[in-house]
Amino acid sequence: MIGIVMDNRLRNLDLNLLVTLDMLLAELNVTRAAQRLHYSQPSVSVQLAKLRDVFDDPLLLPGPRGMRPTKRAESLREPLREALAAIERAVTPPRAFDPVSANQTWKLAATDYAESTVVLPALQRLRSAAPGSRLAVVEMAPPRFEKQAEQGEIDLAFHTVEGAPESMRRRLLFAERYVLVGRADHPRLRRRPTLAQFCKLDHVLVSPEGGGFHGVTDEALQKVGLTRRVVLSVPHFLFLVSAVASTDLVAMAPARLVQANPALRVTDSPIEVPGYEMCMLWHERVHRDPAHQWLREHIAASV
Repeated sequence: MIGIVMDNRLRNLDLNLLVTLDMLLAELNVTRAAQRLHYSQPSVSVQLAKLRDVFDDPLLLPGPRGMRPTKRAESLREPLREALAAIERAVTPPRAFDPVSANQTWKLAATDYAESTVVLPALQRLRSAAPGSRLAVVEMAPPRFEKQAEQGEIDLAFHTVEGAPESMRRRLLFAERYVLVGRADHPRLRRRPTLAQFCKLDHVLVSPEGGGFHGVTDEALQKVGLTRRVVLSVPHFLFLVSAVASTDLVAMAPARLVQANPALRVTDSPIEVPGYEMCMLWHERVHRDPAHQWLREHIAASV
């Protein structure tokens, strides 16, 4: 019952009355308190009368030099000051983020592809701009990252636009296309192969779910009545790169992953394969956080 009464009191209490009480306890003079609050003296007197009703206590009594607080008022002085300071902090707009003095720990959910094409290009700039901050790259788990972001377990996730949760905020980072890639001295990639030659090559593909031998390239081939030879299925893009760099296998790989790699020969595919768009995802709860905004801008500017 006491809890319910106190809750009702708080709910019905005008915060301005507490601000006035804090000033009255500081000045112990209605006139000076009114001047500092930019109120009229009668207005402050009316508020003092309301405060006496709220606390069922005179609070301030006439004294030889102004007013003197009652014992109840003295007990209110410090907790009231702390409470008003906490409220002021809560409603004050957040300060601008200073990366140089920050000691943030950011958690990014990324596949090995996103690690290479998004995180790595941004890493040196992040380290230079925010040297006291830390970065944790965690394994991408698409069925879970929406919940992880909601609970603050990750700050950002990198995913294709297709399949990204509609409830999460997003920013497009880049559009990706597929290219044909093999080792630098691959005898059959000295020039762009014909479609028939392409289908006879031994291919490797990435199967994120594990063990699959069919992908977007095979769907494109099916539309023209053709198939290719997929002899190796791997779960990660980086292993795909290692496999084609050290064998006669070839792959249809994202261009950003294999560009400027001297161990590889890259050429256009003889069949058009749809690419995809890569985006950055985050939860609404951190959308307006200055540190998070800085991180997103920094990453977007690096890719």
